[in-house]
Amino acid sequence: MALDSDLQEKKIELYQFVEIAKSVLNYLPAVLTSFNDKGDYRIYISEQAGVKKFIRPINTRYFIADLNKFQITLSLFSELLIRIQNGDRTFSTEELLLIDQTLYTIQQSIGAGLDLLVNPNSARKHVGNRFEELIKVIFTEIGISNKKTILQIPYETDEGTKVYKCENDLILSPYRSVKSTSKFLDKDEIVVSVKTTSKDRMGKMFIDKILLERFVKHDQKVIGIFLNDVQRKEEANISYTLVSGLFMVYSNFLTELEGVYYLDPPPNAKKEPYSKYIKSFSELITSDIWKLLSS
Repeated sequence: MALDSDLQEKKIELYQFVEIAKSVLNYLPAVLTSFNDKGDYRIYISEQAGVKKFIRPINTRYFIADLNKFQITLSLFSELLIRIQNGDRTFSTEELLLIDQTLYTIQQSIGAGLDLLVNPNSARKHVGNRFEELIKVIFTEIGISNKKTILQIPYETDEGTKVYKCENDLILSPYRSVKSTSKFLDKDEIVVSVKTTSKDRMGKMFIDKILLERFVKHDQKVIGIFLNDVQRKEEANISYTLVSGLFMVYSNFLTELEGVYYLDPPPNAKKEPYSKYIKSFSELITSDIWKLLSS
């Protein structure tokens, strides 16, 4: 399959993500012509036949650009997934970083390939779809039952009963199979919002939690998973898209989520009071998710 077609194809197994990432890492050196650095972020540029294309900002602390190094990292990553599935909950700082680096490299390789090879409007949709699929695959790999659901919430109108469809990107379950359906949510399961960025979407998580709890009439665990909150600004700059003040207002005055997790956390996430709510994705799959599923 041609690389551009493969990037737009749905992925349901981890090996499929690994192979597409390796293909992109092998492809990039031949087409990248320059780059601009801004802090930890690098904006790669490809200029071919007078056409200049920019790749989304890449965090050099997380992205493994060298294919040989990525191959070695993948082997270690596989061992870490097995340890997680076998119940190991003690991991070093270096091991946690390796988890985030591997998944970040896979996702951003896909994003970079789509930036270069696919129409921008179509690329945005596929970047989001691949990220949702990647996160689902990882939970499956570590032995957590999961599925996507659409909760159907009926409401009355002058024209009779209508249904609002509340789409949940993922439901995580402590059981062998997910119990939540289109009509109810199990209180022991976790509703997950999976998005590449919180831009224009952060508020929806909080509103959805309130809405879900009122409809199902019990407390419901809700978490958010994001890739990053950074975007390119002009040719050589970046801007952060996390509205941290609004996040705290939502948390203090609307409702409190059970957690928000990033592969590439924004700078504010490491400061108080945001660090109480925002963590790295590696912390979720090695520790927090198991506590949430057993509480």
